[in-house]
Amino acid sequence: MFNYPWLDEYLTAKTGATKLYKAEWEATLYRLADKMFAMCGGDKEGRPIVSFKLDPSHGDMLRQQFADIIPGYYLNKLHWNSLYLEGIVPDDVVRNMADESYHLIYESLSKKKQQEVNSINN
Repeated sequence: MFNYPWLDEYLTAKTGATKLYKAEWEATLYRLADKMFAMCGGDKEGRPIVSFKLDPSHGDMLRQQFADIIPGYYLNKLHWNSLYLEGIVPDDVVRNMADESYHLIYESLSKKKQQEVNSINN
């Protein structure tokens, strides 16, 4: 994925993660128990982006720090943040965004769904 060739593998390697291409959105969704934690697509100019759900204050801080991170494109702009894949955000920041998004979705699952996810590797 442009400047982050490792990103697809990183997202799909997360416990319980599934990947689905949604043709009508022209986007790839990364989901945990049918809840999206990342989405790869493009903006209206076709520039490739990936979006992650983040704590609003953390997302705001990252948007102020990096020009390549913007409010969620086509998503709730308070909770979602989009990263231009041709940008220059450091890999560790992108990994942290992916991890936080996955964790937020995991925490939003019912205890039963969390147990199902936990049992995948056991």
